[in-house]
Amino acid sequence: MVNRLNKEDIRKILEDRFENDNCTKLENLPSPQDFKDMDKATKRIIKAIKNSEKIAIAGDYDVDGVVSSVILSTFFDDIGVDYDLIIPNRFSDGYGLSMGIVERLDAKVIITVDNGISAIEPAIYCKENGIDLIITDHHSIPSQIPDAYAIINPKQEDCKFPNCEICGAQVAWYLVASLKKGLNIKYDLSSFLELLCIAIMADMMELVDMNRVMVKKGIQALNSSKRPAFEAIKKFFDKKSLQSDEISFLIAPLINSSGRMEDAKFSYKFLKSTSLEVAMERLEYIVDLNNSRKDEEKMLFENSLKHVKEDENIIIAWGKEWHEGIVGIVASRLSRRFKRPAIVFSVNDAKAKGSARGVGDIDILSLIEAQQDILLGFGGHKGAAGVLLKEENLEAFRSRMYEATKIIESSRLLASPDILGEIDPASIDFELLEILESFEPYGQKNLKPSFILRDISVKVDRKLGKDKNHLKLILQEGANTLEAIFFNFDKYVQKGDKIDILFTVSKNDYRGLVTPQLMIKEIL
Repeated sequence: MVNRLNKEDIRKILEDRFENDNCTKLENLPSPQDFKDMDKATKRIIKAIKNSEKIAIAGDYDVDGVVSSVILSTFFDDIGVDYDLIIPNRFSDGYGLSMGIVERLDAKVIITVDNGISAIEPAIYCKENGIDLIITDHHSIPSQIPDAYAIINPKQEDCKFPNCEICGAQVAWYLVASLKKGLNIKYDLSSFLELLCIAIMADMMELVDMNRVMVKKGIQALNSSKRPAFEAIKKFFDKKSLQSDEISFLIAPLINSSGRMEDAKFSYKFLKSTSLEVAMERLEYIVDLNNSRKDEEKMLFENSLKHVKEDENIIIAWGKEWHEGIVGIVASRLSRRFKRPAIVFSVNDAKAKGSARGVGDIDILSLIEAQQDILLGFGGHKGAAGVLLKEENLEAFRSRMYEATKIIESSRLLASPDILGEIDPASIDFELLEILESFEPYGQKNLKPSFILRDISVKVDRKLGKDKNHLKLILQEGANTLEAIFFNFDKYVQKGDKIDILFTVSKNDYRGLVTPQLMIKEIL
Protein backbone atom coordinates (compact mmCIF):
# COMPACT_ATOMS: atom_id res chain seq x y z
CA MET A 1 0.00 0.00 0.00
CA VAL A 2 1.23 3.51 -0.86
CA ASN A 3 2.28 5.52 2.19
CA ARG A 4 -0.10 8.43 2.65
CA LEU A 5 1.13 11.86 3.71
CA ASN A 6 0.24 13.10 7.15
CA LYS A 7 0.32 16.71 8.36
CA GLU A 8 3.89 16.56 9.66
CA ASP A 9 5.10 15.13 6.33
CA ILE A 10 3.46 18.06 4.53
CA ARG A 11 4.93 20.63 6.91
CA LYS A 12 8.44 19.21 6.39
CA ILE A 13 8.12 19.13 2.58
CA LEU A 14 7.02 22.79 2.51
CA GLU A 15 9.69 23.92 5.00
CA ASP A 16 12.39 22.36 2.81
CA ARG A 17 11.43 24.69 -0.05
CA PHE A 18 12.98 27.61 1.85
CA GLU A 19 16.03 25.97 3.40
CA ASN A 20 18.42 27.98 1.17
CA ASP A 21 16.75 31.37 1.70
CA ASN A 22 19.21 34.08 2.77
CA CYS A 23 16.66 36.88 3.04
CA THR A 24 13.97 36.19 5.65
CA LYS A 25 13.02 39.77 6.59
CA LEU A 26 13.03 43.19 4.91
CA GLU A 27 16.14 44.26 6.84
CA ASN A 28 18.06 41.49 5.00
CA LEU A 29 17.28 42.88 1.52
CA PRO A 30 20.37 43.33 -0.68
CA SER A 31 21.71 46.86 -1.23
CA PRO A 32 20.89 48.96 -4.32
CA GLN A 33 24.61 49.44 -4.80
CA ASP A 34 24.98 45.72 -5.57
CA PHE A 35 23.57 46.47 -9.03
CA LYS A 36 25.99 47.16 -11.82
CA ASP A 37 25.65 50.78 -13.06
CA MET A 38 23.34 51.80 -10.18
CA ASP A 39 25.71 54.51 -8.92
CA LYS A 40 26.34 55.78 -12.45
CA ALA A 41 22.60 55.97 -13.23
CA THR A 42 21.80 57.59 -9.87
CA LYS A 43 24.40 60.34 -10.30
CA ARG A 44 23.19 61.13 -13.82
CA ILE A 45 19.53 61.34 -12.76
CA ILE A 46 20.39 63.53 -9.76
CA LYS A 47 22.39 65.81 -12.05
CA ALA A 48 19.38 66.06 -14.38
CA ILE A 49 17.10 66.87 -11.42
CA LYS A 50 19.41 69.60 -10.09
CA ASN A 51 19.93 71.14 -13.53
CA SER A 52 16.20 70.91 -14.44
CA GLU A 53 16.99 68.75 -17.48
CA LYS A 54 13.99 67.02 -19.02
CA ILE A 55 13.57 63.41 -17.87
CA ALA A 56 11.33 60.80 -19.50
CA ILE A 57 10.13 57.42 -18.27
CA ALA A 58 9.42 54.64 -20.80
CA GLY A 59 7.33 51.81 -19.34
CA ASP A 60 5.60 48.65 -20.51
CA TYR A 61 1.97 47.60 -20.91
CA ASP A 62 1.80 44.56 -18.60
CA VAL A 63 1.24 44.62 -14.82
CA ASP A 64 4.95 44.72 -14.04
CA GLY A 65 5.57 47.55 -16.49
CA VAL A 66 2.59 49.58 -15.29
CA VAL A 67 3.56 49.16 -11.62
CA SER A 68 7.19 50.06 -12.44
CA SER A 69 5.96 53.24 -14.13
CA VAL A 70 3.74 54.09 -11.14
CA ILE A 71 6.60 53.62 -8.65
CA LEU A 72 9.17 55.81 -10.43
CA SER A 73 6.67 58.50 -11.48
CA THR A 74 5.15 58.69 -7.98
CA PHE A 75 8.62 59.24 -6.52
CA PHE A 76 9.25 62.03 -9.02
CA ASP A 77 5.83 63.53 -8.23
CA ASP A 78 6.58 63.48 -4.51
CA ILE A 79 9.94 65.22 -4.81
CA GLY A 80 8.77 67.73 -7.45
CA VAL A 81 10.59 66.46 -10.55
CA ASP A 82 9.23 67.37 -13.98
CA TYR A 83 9.07 64.36 -16.32
CA ASP A 84 7.30 62.88 -19.32
CA LEU A 85 6.00 59.31 -19.28
CA ILE A 86 5.03 56.98 -22.06
CA ILE A 87 3.71 53.43 -21.82
CA PRO A 88 3.74 51.72 -25.23
CA ASN A 89 0.44 50.71 -26.78
CA ARG A 90 0.54 47.00 -27.60
CA PHE A 91 -1.19 47.53 -30.95
CA SER A 92 0.38 50.74 -32.30
CA ASP A 93 3.81 50.72 -30.62
CA GLY A 94 4.56 47.06 -30.00
CA TYR A 95 6.72 45.89 -27.12
CA GLY A 96 9.53 47.85 -25.52
CA LEU A 97 11.47 50.98 -26.36
CA SER A 98 10.97 51.46 -30.09
CA MET A 99 12.38 54.12 -32.38
CA GLY A 100 8.92 55.65 -32.63
CA ILE A 101 8.77 56.13 -28.86
CA VAL A 102 12.28 57.56 -28.54
CA GLU A 103 11.57 60.07 -31.31
CA ARG A 104 8.41 61.22 -29.49
CA LEU A 105 10.23 61.84 -26.22
CA ASP A 106 11.79 65.29 -25.90
CA ALA A 107 14.22 64.53 -23.07
CA LYS A 108 17.89 64.64 -22.12
CA VAL A 109 17.59 61.52 -19.95
CA ILE A 110 15.34 58.54 -20.77
CA ILE A 111 14.78 55.89 -18.09
CA THR A 112 13.21 52.60 -19.16
CA VAL A 113 11.39 50.47 -16.61
CA ASP A 114 10.73 46.75 -17.19
CA ASN A 115 12.13 46.91 -20.72
CA GLY A 116 15.01 48.15 -22.84
CA ILE A 117 17.56 45.34 -22.73
CA SER A 118 16.93 44.65 -26.45
CA ALA A 119 16.68 48.30 -27.56
CA ILE A 120 19.74 48.30 -29.83
CA GLU A 121 18.63 50.90 -32.41
CA PRO A 122 17.01 53.29 -29.90
CA ALA A 123 20.26 53.27 -27.89
CA ILE A 124 22.23 54.25 -31.00
CA TYR A 125 19.75 57.04 -31.72
CA CYS A 126 20.01 58.32 -28.15
CA LYS A 127 23.80 58.37 -28.26
CA GLU A 128 23.86 60.17 -31.61
CA ASN A 129 21.40 62.79 -30.34
CA GLY A 130 22.97 63.54 -26.96
CA ILE A 131 20.33 61.64 -24.93
CA ASP A 132 21.51 59.58 -21.96
CA LEU A 133 19.59 56.29 -21.97
CA ILE A 134 19.30 54.52 -18.62
CA ILE A 135 17.87 51.02 -18.92
CA THR A 136 16.27 49.30 -15.93
CA ASP A 137 15.12 45.80 -16.81
CA HIS A 138 15.06 42.22 -15.57
CA HIS A 139 14.63 40.21 -18.76
CA SER A 140 17.25 37.78 -20.05
CA ILE A 141 20.37 39.36 -21.54
CA PRO A 142 20.53 38.93 -25.35
CA SER A 143 23.77 38.23 -27.22
CA GLN A 144 23.99 41.92 -28.15
CA ILE A 145 23.14 44.57 -25.57
CA PRO A 146 22.34 48.25 -26.20
CA ASP A 147 25.11 50.86 -26.03
CA ALA A 148 23.29 52.75 -23.27
CA TYR A 149 24.57 55.25 -20.70
CA ALA A 150 23.76 52.75 -17.92
CA ILE A 151 22.10 49.34 -17.70
CA ILE A 152 20.63 48.16 -14.41
CA ASN A 153 19.68 44.51 -14.83
CA PRO A 154 20.43 41.78 -12.26
CA LYS A 155 20.88 39.18 -15.02
CA GLN A 156 24.08 40.82 -16.29
CA GLU A 157 27.03 38.47 -15.71
CA ASP A 158 29.12 41.13 -13.98
CA CYS A 159 26.26 42.33 -11.75
CA LYS A 160 26.82 41.56 -8.06
CA PHE A 161 23.16 41.69 -7.05
CA PRO A 162 22.52 38.27 -5.43
CA ASN A 163 18.96 37.65 -6.71
CA CYS A 164 18.60 37.73 -10.49
CA GLU A 165 15.00 36.47 -10.49
CA ILE A 166 13.30 39.74 -9.58
CA CYS A 167 10.74 41.70 -11.58
CA GLY A 168 11.02 45.06 -13.32
CA ALA A 169 9.12 46.88 -10.57
CA GLN A 170 11.66 45.71 -8.00
CA VAL A 171 14.50 47.06 -10.14
CA ALA A 172 12.66 50.40 -10.46
CA TRP A 173 12.08 50.42 -6.67
CA TYR A 174 15.80 49.86 -6.09
CA LEU A 175 16.54 52.83 -8.35
CA VAL A 176 14.21 54.94 -6.17
CA ALA A 177 16.05 53.67 -3.06
CA SER A 178 19.39 54.70 -4.57
CA LEU A 179 18.04 58.12 -5.60
CA LYS A 180 16.70 58.66 -2.07
CA LYS A 181 20.13 57.97 -0.64
CA GLY A 182 21.91 60.07 -3.27
CA LEU A 183 19.58 63.03 -2.71
CA ASN A 184 19.88 62.57 1.08
CA ILE A 185 16.13 62.88 1.62
CA LYS A 186 13.60 61.18 3.86
CA TYR A 187 11.23 58.98 1.87
CA ASP A 188 9.11 55.99 2.86
CA LEU A 189 10.17 53.22 0.49
CA SER A 190 7.75 50.80 2.17
CA SER A 191 4.86 52.83 0.71
CA PHE A 192 5.35 50.84 -2.52
CA LEU A 193 5.20 47.36 -0.97
CA GLU A 194 1.53 46.77 -1.87
CA LEU A 195 2.32 47.59 -5.50
CA LEU A 196 5.48 45.47 -5.52
CA CYS A 197 3.71 42.34 -4.29
CA ILE A 198 1.25 42.62 -7.19
CA ALA A 199 4.02 43.01 -9.79
CA ILE A 200 6.07 40.12 -8.33
CA MET A 201 3.11 37.74 -8.40
CA ALA A 202 1.72 38.91 -11.75
CA ASP A 203 5.12 38.49 -13.42
CA MET A 204 5.36 34.98 -11.93
CA MET A 205 8.61 35.54 -10.09
CA GLU A 206 10.00 32.82 -7.82
CA LEU A 207 8.34 33.17 -4.42
CA VAL A 208 11.38 32.29 -2.36
CA ASP A 209 14.03 34.37 -0.59
CA MET A 210 13.63 38.16 -0.99
CA ASN A 211 10.59 37.85 -3.28
CA ARG A 212 8.75 35.82 -0.66
CA VAL A 213 9.52 38.39 2.04
CA MET A 214 8.42 41.32 -0.14
CA VAL A 215 5.16 39.61 -1.17
CA LYS A 216 4.26 38.60 2.40
CA LYS A 217 4.88 42.14 3.67
CA GLY A 218 3.23 43.57 0.57
CA ILE A 219 -0.01 41.65 1.15
CA GLN A 220 -0.11 43.02 4.71
CA ALA A 221 0.44 46.52 3.30
CA LEU A 222 -2.25 45.92 0.67
CA ASN A 223 -4.82 45.30 3.36
CA SER A 224 -3.96 48.43 5.34
CA SER A 225 -3.38 50.56 2.20
CA LYS A 226 -5.10 53.93 1.87
CA ARG A 227 -4.35 53.96 -1.86
CA PRO A 228 -7.74 54.81 -3.45
CA ALA A 229 -7.30 52.15 -6.16
CA PHE A 230 -7.26 49.32 -3.64
CA GLU A 231 -10.06 50.84 -1.58
CA ALA A 232 -12.07 50.92 -4.81
CA ILE A 233 -11.35 47.24 -5.57
CA LYS A 234 -12.48 46.21 -2.08
CA LYS A 235 -15.65 48.28 -2.36
CA PHE A 236 -16.53 47.28 -5.93
CA PHE A 237 -16.02 43.54 -5.36
CA ASP A 238 -17.22 43.56 -1.74
CA LYS A 239 -13.92 42.22 -0.37
CA LYS A 240 -13.07 42.56 3.31
CA SER A 241 -9.45 41.67 2.61
CA LEU A 242 -7.17 41.03 -0.36
CA GLN A 243 -4.95 37.96 -0.29
CA SER A 244 -2.61 36.24 -2.75
CA ASP A 245 -5.49 34.57 -4.63
CA GLU A 246 -7.12 37.99 -5.15
CA ILE A 247 -3.85 39.26 -6.63
CA SER A 248 -3.58 36.33 -9.06
CA PHE A 249 -7.22 36.02 -10.10
CA LEU A 250 -8.67 39.52 -9.63
CA ILE A 251 -6.20 42.41 -9.35
CA ALA A 252 -3.57 41.29 -11.88
CA PRO A 253 -6.09 40.42 -14.64
CA LEU A 254 -7.82 43.78 -14.10
CA ILE A 255 -4.57 45.77 -14.39
CA ASN A 256 -3.52 43.68 -17.39
CA SER A 257 -6.83 44.05 -19.21
CA SER A 258 -6.41 47.67 -20.31
CA GLY A 259 -3.06 46.93 -21.98
CA ARG A 260 -4.49 43.79 -23.57
CA MET A 261 -7.68 45.40 -24.87
CA GLU A 262 -6.97 49.12 -25.38
CA ASP A 263 -4.19 51.04 -23.64
CA ALA A 264 -2.28 50.43 -20.39
CA LYS A 265 -2.53 54.13 -19.50
CA PHE A 266 -6.00 53.41 -18.06
CA SER A 267 -4.52 51.06 -15.45
CA TYR A 268 -1.64 53.45 -14.79
CA LYS A 269 -4.07 56.29 -14.08
CA PHE A 270 -6.27 53.98 -11.99
CA LEU A 271 -3.36 53.02 -9.71
CA LYS A 272 -2.41 56.70 -9.36
CA SER A 273 -5.95 57.83 -8.53
CA THR A 274 -5.96 60.40 -5.71
CA SER A 275 -9.57 59.94 -4.57
CA LEU A 276 -11.95 57.02 -4.11
CA GLU A 277 -14.52 58.67 -6.39
CA VAL A 278 -12.05 58.95 -9.28
CA ALA A 279 -10.70 55.44 -8.61
CA MET A 280 -14.22 53.95 -8.72
CA GLU A 281 -14.94 55.67 -12.02
CA ARG A 282 -11.71 54.40 -13.56
CA LEU A 283 -12.20 50.92 -12.11
CA GLU A 284 -15.63 50.60 -13.71
CA TYR A 285 -14.08 51.26 -17.12
CA ILE A 286 -11.31 48.71 -16.50
CA VAL A 287 -13.87 46.13 -15.33
CA ASP A 288 -15.73 46.63 -18.63
CA LEU A 289 -12.47 46.07 -20.52
CA ASN A 290 -11.79 42.94 -18.48
CA ASN A 291 -15.28 41.61 -19.23
CA SER A 292 -14.65 42.23 -22.93
CA ARG A 293 -11.36 40.37 -22.54
CA LYS A 294 -13.22 37.39 -21.04
CA ASP A 295 -15.72 37.34 -23.92
CA GLU A 296 -12.93 37.54 -26.50
CA GLU A 297 -10.98 34.84 -24.68
CA LYS A 298 -13.98 32.48 -24.63
CA MET A 299 -14.52 32.94 -28.37
CA LEU A 300 -10.84 32.43 -29.29
CA PHE A 301 -10.51 29.43 -27.00
CA GLU A 302 -13.49 27.74 -28.68
CA ASN A 303 -12.08 28.58 -32.13
CA SER A 304 -8.68 27.18 -31.16
CA LEU A 305 -10.09 23.77 -30.13
CA LYS A 306 -10.39 22.64 -33.74
CA HIS A 307 -6.59 22.88 -34.05
CA VAL A 308 -6.05 20.30 -31.27
CA LYS A 309 -4.83 17.02 -32.75
CA GLU A 310 -4.89 13.94 -30.49
CA ASP A 311 -1.73 12.42 -31.96
CA GLU A 312 0.43 15.54 -31.46
CA ASN A 313 2.38 16.51 -28.33
CA ILE A 314 1.99 20.21 -29.04
CA ILE A 315 -0.97 22.45 -29.90
CA ILE A 316 -0.44 25.15 -32.52
CA ALA A 317 -3.46 27.28 -33.41
CA TRP A 318 -3.93 30.46 -35.42
CA GLY A 319 -6.56 32.68 -36.95
CA LYS A 320 -6.88 35.85 -38.98
CA GLU A 321 -6.91 38.94 -36.78
CA TRP A 322 -7.24 36.98 -33.55
CA HIS A 323 -6.84 39.47 -30.70
CA GLU A 324 -3.10 39.89 -29.98
CA GLY A 325 -3.76 40.71 -26.35
CA ILE A 326 -5.64 37.46 -25.76
CA VAL A 327 -3.60 34.75 -27.52
CA GLY A 328 -1.32 34.23 -24.50
CA ILE A 329 -4.24 33.55 -22.17
CA VAL A 330 -5.73 31.11 -24.70
CA ALA A 331 -2.37 29.31 -24.98
CA SER A 332 -2.31 28.97 -21.19
CA ARG A 333 -5.81 27.49 -21.12
CA LEU A 334 -4.99 25.03 -23.91
CA SER A 335 -1.79 23.85 -22.23
CA ARG A 336 -3.54 23.37 -18.88
CA ARG A 337 -6.54 21.55 -20.33
CA PHE A 338 -4.69 19.21 -22.69
CA LYS A 339 -1.38 18.94 -20.74
CA ARG A 340 0.65 19.85 -23.80
CA PRO A 341 2.66 22.93 -24.76
CA ALA A 342 0.58 25.36 -26.82
CA ILE A 343 1.30 28.24 -29.20
CA VAL A 344 -1.49 30.52 -30.41
CA PHE A 345 -0.96 33.00 -33.26
CA SER A 346 -2.75 36.11 -34.43
CA VAL A 347 -2.29 36.56 -38.19
CA ASN A 348 -2.22 40.12 -39.53
CA ASP A 349 -0.63 41.70 -42.61
CA ALA A 350 1.03 38.43 -43.69
CA LYS A 351 2.73 38.03 -40.29
CA ALA A 352 1.90 35.67 -37.42
CA LYS A 353 2.51 36.89 -33.90
CA GLY A 354 2.30 34.08 -31.35
CA SER A 355 2.33 33.46 -27.64
CA ALA A 356 3.59 30.13 -26.29
CA ARG A 357 3.14 28.30 -23.00
CA GLY A 358 5.03 25.25 -21.79
CA VAL A 359 3.79 22.43 -19.62
CA GLY A 360 5.46 19.92 -17.28
CA ASP A 361 9.23 20.21 -17.64
CA ILE A 362 9.14 21.09 -21.36
CA ASP A 363 11.31 24.10 -22.28
CA ILE A 364 9.10 25.85 -24.83
CA LEU A 365 11.67 28.58 -25.58
CA SER A 366 14.35 26.04 -26.59
CA LEU A 367 11.89 24.31 -28.91
CA ILE A 368 11.09 27.63 -30.59
CA GLU A 369 14.73 28.73 -30.74
CA ALA A 370 15.62 25.58 -32.69
CA GLN A 371 13.41 26.85 -35.54
CA GLN A 372 14.94 30.33 -35.68
CA ASP A 373 15.97 30.05 -39.35
CA ILE A 374 12.30 30.56 -40.31
CA LEU A 375 11.45 33.05 -37.57
CA LEU A 376 11.40 36.85 -37.60
CA GLY A 377 11.85 37.03 -33.83
CA PHE A 378 11.36 35.21 -30.53
CA GLY A 379 12.02 35.60 -26.82
CA GLY A 380 10.87 34.63 -23.37
CA HIS A 381 11.75 31.83 -20.98
CA LYS A 382 11.21 28.10 -20.36
CA GLY A 383 7.54 28.34 -19.44
CA ALA A 384 6.34 31.18 -21.70
CA ALA A 385 7.59 32.77 -24.89
CA GLY A 386 6.69 35.01 -27.81
CA VAL A 387 7.36 34.26 -31.47
CA LEU A 388 6.99 36.14 -34.76
CA LEU A 389 7.14 34.69 -38.28
CA LYS A 390 5.76 35.16 -41.78
CA GLU A 391 2.28 33.75 -42.33
CA GLU A 392 3.61 31.61 -45.20
CA ASN A 393 5.89 29.77 -42.75
CA LEU A 394 3.18 28.77 -40.28
CA GLU A 395 2.58 25.30 -41.71
CA ALA A 396 6.32 24.58 -41.84
CA PHE A 397 6.69 25.79 -38.26
CA ARG A 398 3.80 23.60 -37.08
CA SER A 399 5.23 20.57 -38.88
CA ARG A 400 8.70 21.10 -37.43
CA MET A 401 7.37 21.59 -33.90
CA TYR A 402 5.28 18.43 -34.25
CA GLU A 403 8.41 16.46 -35.20
CA ALA A 404 10.46 18.06 -32.42
CA THR A 405 7.91 17.10 -29.76
CA LYS A 406 7.03 13.65 -31.16
CA ILE A 407 9.66 11.93 -29.03
CA ILE A 408 8.66 13.62 -25.77
CA GLU A 409 7.63 11.07 -23.16
CA SER A 410 4.20 11.59 -21.61
CA SER A 411 5.76 11.61 -18.13
CA ARG A 412 7.54 14.86 -19.04
CA LEU A 413 4.28 16.45 -20.16
CA LEU A 414 2.60 15.38 -16.94
CA ALA A 415 5.48 16.33 -14.61
CA SER A 416 3.85 18.35 -11.82
CA PRO A 417 6.16 19.52 -9.04
CA ASP A 418 3.12 20.79 -7.13
CA ILE A 419 1.86 17.23 -6.42
CA LEU A 420 3.06 16.26 -2.95
CA GLY A 421 1.54 12.77 -3.03
CA GLU A 422 -1.39 10.77 -1.66
CA ILE A 423 -2.92 12.08 1.55
CA ASP A 424 -4.86 10.47 4.36
CA PRO A 425 -8.43 11.90 4.35
CA ALA A 426 -8.24 12.09 8.15
CA SER A 427 -5.40 14.64 7.78
CA ILE A 428 -7.60 17.11 5.87
CA ASP A 429 -8.81 19.32 8.70
CA PHE A 430 -8.56 22.81 10.19
CA GLU A 431 -4.99 22.16 11.38
CA LEU A 432 -3.93 21.29 7.82
CA LEU A 433 -5.49 24.56 6.61
CA GLU A 434 -3.35 26.46 9.14
CA ILE A 435 -0.20 24.62 8.00
CA LEU A 436 -0.92 25.40 4.33
CA GLU A 437 -1.71 29.05 5.10
CA SER A 438 1.57 29.47 7.00
CA PHE A 439 3.54 28.78 3.81
CA GLU A 440 1.65 31.29 1.63
CA PRO A 441 1.97 33.07 -0.72
CA TYR A 442 2.15 30.31 -3.30
CA GLY A 443 3.59 30.76 -6.78
CA GLN A 444 6.73 29.88 -8.74
CA LYS A 445 9.19 27.74 -6.71
CA ASN A 446 6.54 27.58 -3.97
CA LEU A 447 3.66 26.01 -5.86
CA LYS A 448 0.35 25.54 -4.10
CA PRO A 449 0.41 21.92 -2.91
CA SER A 450 -1.74 19.42 -4.76
CA PHE A 451 -2.71 16.05 -3.34
CA ILE A 452 -4.20 12.77 -4.54
CA LEU A 453 -7.04 10.80 -2.98
CA ARG A 454 -7.68 7.33 -4.36
CA ASP A 455 -10.74 5.08 -4.27
CA ILE A 456 -12.89 7.51 -2.32
CA SER A 457 -16.67 7.19 -2.43
CA VAL A 458 -19.06 9.81 -3.80
CA LYS A 459 -21.78 10.25 -1.19
CA VAL A 460 -23.57 13.28 -2.75
CA ASP A 461 -23.32 14.88 -6.21
CA ARG A 462 -24.87 18.17 -7.31
CA LYS A 463 -24.43 20.39 -10.38
CA LEU A 464 -24.10 24.12 -9.73
CA GLY A 465 -24.03 27.35 -11.72
CA LYS A 466 -26.23 28.97 -14.31
CA ASP A 467 -24.99 26.54 -16.96
CA LYS A 468 -24.72 23.62 -14.52
CA ASN A 469 -21.02 23.39 -15.38
CA HIS A 470 -19.70 23.11 -11.82
CA LEU A 471 -19.87 19.97 -9.71
CA LYS A 472 -20.19 19.83 -5.92
CA LEU A 473 -19.43 16.51 -4.23
CA ILE A 474 -19.50 15.09 -0.73
CA LEU A 475 -16.80 12.40 -0.54
CA GLN A 476 -16.48 9.73 2.12
CA GLU A 477 -13.89 7.27 3.38
CA GLY A 478 -14.86 5.49 6.58
CA ALA A 479 -15.99 8.10 9.10
CA ASN A 480 -14.35 10.94 7.17
CA THR A 481 -16.48 13.13 4.89
CA LEU A 482 -15.09 15.91 2.72
CA GLU A 483 -16.69 18.63 0.60
CA ALA A 484 -15.29 19.09 -2.91
CA ILE A 485 -15.87 21.48 -5.81
CA PHE A 486 -14.94 20.83 -9.45
CA PHE A 487 -15.30 24.04 -11.49
CA ASN A 488 -15.96 23.57 -15.22
CA PHE A 489 -15.87 19.80 -14.73
CA ASP A 490 -14.90 17.67 -17.71
CA LYS A 491 -15.78 14.27 -16.22
CA TYR A 492 -19.10 13.63 -14.52
CA VAL A 493 -19.37 11.36 -11.49
CA GLN A 494 -22.36 10.55 -9.32
CA LYS A 495 -23.43 9.11 -6.00
CA GLY A 496 -22.09 5.60 -5.46
CA ASP A 497 -19.01 6.01 -7.71
CA LYS A 498 -15.50 5.44 -6.34
CA ILE A 499 -13.04 7.93 -7.76
CA ASP A 500 -9.40 9.08 -7.73
CA ILE A 501 -8.92 12.87 -7.64
CA LEU A 502 -6.14 15.45 -7.85
CA PHE A 503 -6.94 18.55 -5.78
CA THR A 504 -5.80 21.47 -3.69
CA VAL A 505 -7.21 22.40 -0.29
CA SER A 506 -8.85 25.76 0.32
CA LYS A 507 -10.69 27.43 3.17
CA ASN A 508 -14.47 27.56 3.07
CA ASP A 509 -15.69 30.28 5.42
CA TYR A 510 -19.48 30.01 5.67
CA ARG A 511 -21.10 32.25 8.28
CA GLY A 512 -18.01 32.12 10.45
CA LEU A 513 -17.63 28.34 10.26
CA VAL A 514 -14.26 27.54 8.66
CA THR A 515 -13.89 24.12 7.02
CA PRO A 516 -11.50 22.62 4.44
CA GLN A 517 -12.81 22.38 0.89
CA LEU A 518 -11.21 20.30 -1.85
CA MET A 519 -10.76 22.14 -5.13
CA ILE A 520 -10.66 19.35 -7.70
CA LYS A 521 -8.18 19.88 -10.54
CA GLU A 522 -8.75 16.53 -12.21
CA ILE A 523 -10.69 13.32 -11.80
CA LEU A 524 -8.00 10.77 -12.56
